[in-house]
Amino acid sequence: MEVFEFLSEAQGKTLSALAGDLEQSPATVYRILVTLEVRGLVEFDQADQVWHIGPRAFLIGARFLKRTSLVDRARPLLRQLMEATGETANLGIEQNGNVLFVSQVETNASIRAFFPPGTLSRLHASGIGKALLSQMDDHRINRFLDRGPLEKFTEYTLTERSALIADLATTRARGYAIDGEERNLGMRCIAAPVFDIHDEAIAGISVSGPTTRVTPEEIERLSVAVLTASHKLTAAIGGATPDH
Repeated sequence: MEVFEFLSEAQGKTLSALAGDLEQSPATVYRILVTLEVRGLVEFDQADQVWHIGPRAFLIGARFLKRTSLVDRARPLLRQLMEATGETANLGIEQNGNVLFVSQVETNASIRAFFPPGTLSRLHASGIGKALLSQMDDHRINRFLDRGPLEKFTEYTLTERSALIADLATTRARGYAIDGEERNLGMRCIAAPVFDIHDEAIAGISVSGPTTRVTPEEIERLSVAVLTASHKLTAAIGGATPDH
């Protein structure tokens, strides 16, 4: 638990750094990390040779998340958003270059998007992910892009650096992001960021559904509903939506 708690506060640590900080032998810390990794509580980044908290930590911490202002206050707004649009409404946060979905209200339609809490999706191929990326400064965006090639999921995934940066600029200007079959063929998502008291984007809220319903003609109507929900959630947690 000491190793786990320490890593949760200082993510992105090498084995030697963890062992040194904890004043334990690398062999001891490695055995602990492997045990936690099997449980999905931590994960190893092969590219950078560092350890991070794993997505299963979210599942164990779900009771705490339910108590947080963000998740609690988002729940009724997600339901309102689903009812206003007829599509699945989602709430996600950024975690190590991914979107971690923390809450969802599903539509009753037979064909629907499904991202249960704990699901991870890459930032560049997600509506919420691009909404969050669009609010990052150039340094953070470049640091994300410098991690390596952008994974291609479909023929529509933005894998070129210049194309993604241009899309983020458009997203920032209009206030919402569009995932047009960039993660899953036949699915479209519209997302907007949620801001805290420091005007920082801490989450994203979205609606997602099949392209047969979420058509280009429907984007304007749906985007208004998504933006309204994001503004309401921002206000509900004491934040303020920036003017830009």
